[in-house]
Amino acid sequence: MEENNLECNSVVDGNVEEVPDKKVIKFNPPLYRQRYEFVKKLVAQHEPKKVADLGCGDVFLLRMLKYQKCLEELVGVDINEEKFKWHGCKLSACVGDHLDPRELDLIITLYQGSVLEKDCRLVGFDMVTCIELIEHFDSEDLAKFPEVVFGYMSPAMIVISTPNSDFNSLFPYSDFRDLDHKFEWSRMEFQTWALDVANRYNYSVEFTGVGEPPSGAEDVGYCTQIGIFHRKAQATEPDISEQQGQHVYQVAYTTSYPSLQQIKYRRRVVVYETYREVHRMRRKYKMGLTWCELEADPEDPDNPRRKFTSGLPSPQPLKEAEKSTEMTPKPFCIGDKFYVPLERIIAYPKVKHLCGNVEELRALIADAVELNCSGSAVQVDLDHYADC
Repeated sequence: MEENNLECNSVVDGNVEEVPDKKVIKFNPPLYRQRYEFVKKLVAQHEPKKVADLGCGDVFLLRMLKYQKCLEELVGVDINEEKFKWHGCKLSACVGDHLDPRELDLIITLYQGSVLEKDCRLVGFDMVTCIELIEHFDSEDLAKFPEVVFGYMSPAMIVISTPNSDFNSLFPYSDFRDLDHKFEWSRMEFQTWALDVANRYNYSVEFTGVGEPPSGAEDVGYCTQIGIFHRKAQATEPDISEQQGQHVYQVAYTTSYPSLQQIKYRRRVVVYETYREVHRMRRKYKMGLTWCELEADPEDPDNPRRKFTSGLPSPQPLKEAEKSTEMTPKPFCIGDKFYVPLERIIAYPKVKHLCGNVEELRALIADAVELNCSGSAVQVDLDHYADC
């Protein structure tokens, strides 16, 4: 963290208005980014499948989280529909997402509505985040918040961040950090509230934060204080069916991502990986040819099989992927055709992961790759045009 001789109206989130001769604290990276990175690390650590961000605003956090491989559903809720119109499209899948599909399906949905209303579609999530949200509530709304989020939604984990007013003494102003804030709590106030809520709804809570104070002012704590709530183990999991109710929120935006769970994308990747391995083996074969020996092909005596040996230098240690193919049938040539048995192709870890067995591999590639008569090997020209 750096200190500069500047004053700013919004020192914590980077909107700087310069006024000389006063010190200000500048966070690097910006504080909003530190908060989102903190959540991202929690997701990577705990690997939730379903995450909802309440008060998602410009959807920046959702845009960061969508790349987490564990996620299958991302939801954002905000009362301001205008923000969705401007930022929702940033959540759409891009060309790269289609070329390199995710392992798991991912659906992203943005709901327009108040986080203080109960909507059954928000029940049963693994993680709910409330980043810089509660300080915008008046006392009446703050009283409703725990019942909706902790009592009704009842996610496995809840992450709540809010400004730490103890830190405000370091800023060159005495007002709240945002004009819309109804309160800003000290660490004692936040922890008292959080512990009371945790006890009422059977959660544990731990406290941390982001935005370290400058040297010599460590006693004020983090600029943003964070509570991480974990639902305690119960004899039985909450019965989600009992909490079904109305769909109060309006769907403002929804999108889904291509994944290997979807047959058309899995087929595309399998065909690509098959061609890649076949042509790699074909090139390797041709590079190592020093002599060929003709022998009768038992399936077709009039079309001799060429058997190759290699005159390359002593072989290098096998790569991990190649070790798995050592005990599989080897590629061979008949006439001007090069054949790679499917049993050898599926031995490669990535293909094995995508297909599982030879029958599934054959079914996925049959319409896009030329197979031999028995369907047991991929067939390509030995002298491929790409070599010319």
